[in-house]
Amino acid sequence: MSPEGLAVIGPLGLAALQQAGWYPDSVGGLTLGADPISYAIAYASALTNSPIRAFTVRKEAKAHGTGKLIEGPFAATDRVAIVEDVITSGGSALKAIQAVTAAGATVVGVIALVDREEGGRAMIEEAGYQVVTLTTATQIVAKMPPASA
Repeated sequence: MSPEGLAVIGPLGLAALQQAGWYPDSVGGLTLGADPISYAIAYASALTNSPIRAFTVRKEAKAHGTGKLIEGPFAATDRVAIVEDVITSGGSALKAIQAVTAAGATVVGVIALVDREEGGRAMIEEAGYQVVTLTTATQIVAKMPPASA
């Protein structure tokens, strides 16, 4: 959630969506992990010819306020990219997919900041969705300096 992190992740996420050929109308995922990434991508898209809106999927609808499961400028006709901060089991992405498809949207794929490489990506792909990740746990570990003795 740091300004520096958002400034890096937004454009990288936007570029990854474009490279995948997805061109979604909106991006979002299960709160809280997906929120800053979704907002950063939306912000990065603001000056393009195709701005992307961001939304949040609640873990469950609240009994007060709007009472919605999906908050933000989401439309049932949207082509949506589901956002994940970290893919572990794939459960969060699949829950978000279920919420947006139940609301009428079409999921074009799942974009994640990090794939922990613990089987979650395969679960999402087995459900029929493409997955794009900005990095993996293996790549992060490979770039870490060696521990001192």
